[in-house]
Amino acid sequence: MPVLQSYIAGQWFGKTESKALISAINGTTVAHTHQEEINFREAVAYARNTGVKNMLALDFQQRAATLKALAAYIQERKRELYAISHHTGCTKADSWIDIDGGFGTLFTYASTGRKELPSGNVAHEGPVTQLGKENHFNGTHILVPRRGVSVHINAFNFPIWGMLEKLAPAFLAGMPCIFKPATATSYLTEAAVRVINDSGLLPEGALQLIIGGTGDLLDHLEEQDFVTFTGSASTALKLKSHPNIMAKSIPFNAEADSLNSAIMAPDVSPEDEEFEIFAKEVVKEMTAKAGQKCTAIRRILVPAAHLDTLANTLKSRLANIVVGDPHEEGVRMGALSSRDQLRDVNHAIEQLLETSECVFGRDGSFKPVGQGVENGAFITPHLLINRNPLNDGGAHDIEAFGPVATLMPYSGIDEALTIAAKGKGSLVTTLTTKDPAIAAEMIPVLAAQHGRLQILDAQAAKESTGHGSPLPMLKHGGPGRAGGGEELGGIRAVHHYLQRTAIQGSPSMLAAVTKEYVRGAKVIETDVHPFRRHFDDLQVGESLLTHRRTVTEADIVNFGCLSGDHFYMHFDDIAAKETQFGQRIAHGYFVLSAAAGLFVYPGEGPVLANYGLDTLRFITPVLVGDTIRARLTCKRKIDQGRTSPDGHPQGVVMWDVAVTNQNDELVASYDILTLVAKRQ
Repeated sequence: MPVLQSYIAGQWFGKTESKALISAINGTTVAHTHQEEINFREAVAYARNTGVKNMLALDFQQRAATLKALAAYIQERKRELYAISHHTGCTKADSWIDIDGGFGTLFTYASTGRKELPSGNVAHEGPVTQLGKENHFNGTHILVPRRGVSVHINAFNFPIWGMLEKLAPAFLAGMPCIFKPATATSYLTEAAVRVINDSGLLPEGALQLIIGGTGDLLDHLEEQDFVTFTGSASTALKLKSHPNIMAKSIPFNAEADSLNSAIMAPDVSPEDEEFEIFAKEVVKEMTAKAGQKCTAIRRILVPAAHLDTLANTLKSRLANIVVGDPHEEGVRMGALSSRDQLRDVNHAIEQLLETSECVFGRDGSFKPVGQGVENGAFITPHLLINRNPLNDGGAHDIEAFGPVATLMPYSGIDEALTIAAKGKGSLVTTLTTKDPAIAAEMIPVLAAQHGRLQILDAQAAKESTGHGSPLPMLKHGGPGRAGGGEELGGIRAVHHYLQRTAIQGSPSMLAAVTKEYVRGAKVIETDVHPFRRHFDDLQVGESLLTHRRTVTEADIVNFGCLSGDHFYMHFDDIAAKETQFGQRIAHGYFVLSAAAGLFVYPGEGPVLANYGLDTLRFITPVLVGDTIRARLTCKRKIDQGRTSPDGHPQGVVMWDVAVTNQNDELVASYDILTLVAKRQ
């Protein structure tokens, strides 16, 4: 059997057999860890000196493009990872969550980075705040790479997704990563890292892998570094309280197992479609990944009047779940990740039985399907009932990290909310209801103790991704027992790894730092219209001050007739006089159209398309007889590596538009987004 190797300081390391890692399916040895001790001081120094330098040689957009290429590379080679994943006890559907979910997250973050991050390594987090009366002194915020190392300590249940969902935002933020997977399934993580290394896409020093323990790794971290952890609440507390982590205030993000709930609202009855939807969701979450998900449903809250009916429905569905070797036809649930995990789950079930009764899974008839499975880590689903859920303890404190859930009857919404809160902070809860009023009452209360809430009804069920599926664009994490941290959540996760800093200075100085035009900064005015500049030639701050136009009553009437907008403020003299403006005013969208007429270059040129407006505000009303003009300024350039359908390169330019009246008062303010051709 192979000896797994760590990937440290750019080299594969370790060749002497140590701990045997066992197949969860048949008990055979899949691989061994290595005996050789890792020099963690060297690993951290390599990441800090080589990794940081090479990562920051790329900008946000280039790192986003790298993630996209890496996702495609892994996707092309996923079959070899599926073959190895089988030994972790996974069915094909379980492996899909881990493997496809992993590179799918890379794709999502590649797109997020492309859309939401600038070229360069400084992200401006506006708006700019005017701090002086004459606009000579302003303030804003920037986000910059921390120039440190990110250490990720992962759980056994998602050997690939757990790594890639942390790699994606950290990589975008410019932080080299050191990964320590859980030992039991580290053979799958190692295989994935070999695929990543074979791609040659990541800069040197961007990724290191630890097989085995972390030793004195945390002792070598500094203030600029970052640690994330996924696993048990007890281990999270131990790591978070490490003396060096505390002394240097090193950011520590924990995502811990939690006692998640599914709540059937009191308006749902056995005759409703939502009743079957609820039962189906519970069974799916009990059996997917053999219940080894930090988001799995552990507590099932049901109106007391429907307890027996729901219990019978769940028992019937669970009886149809075939457990065994996923290679066998008809198998719907695989094994736990290891025999050690099987012992832990059985021990937790025994503890739960002190406060609950087992109604499915303890009759002694269970036998997994397949050859050699007697040496595997198989367990049948277990359904329990706690008839006194208002009492503390039991399933409110004990988590069997497997296909185990406990039914809990309640009387009334307030009691359901009280029971759910006994989980002391959870990653996710699903509320199944037909009544929007019930959702509006319960969700704000549940939200205080949850990281994510799913409201499930017949309509949502048609497209729901499921109770237990963290999505890259939504946050994953929860308060209290769930760890108090946040992962994913789109651009939020990238921001976690960046340093947010307030900066103050003149508009020109802020513009120089942010690479983004700030109103009041010096502009660049030339004889060439900015719309005639190719992306390559255009400078941030290049500006055009237009000629003037006086607004007439005919303008307002004609625009109203053309648009169909006959709002009384534009057409009814008597009604308008009774408003705060005292007279009729021009349409706001007429002001936009008139401004475009003032600054648009009508001839053919590099500006290809206007695809949106941002931050539009109408500041001062435009009256009949007012004279307006516009200033168009290149605010930001983003090189996303785009090409047109016919292969011509192009970039994204954001233009600042300020429309003023004859008194130099701002009447409209907005940003325009355009595609601009590059030189061939």
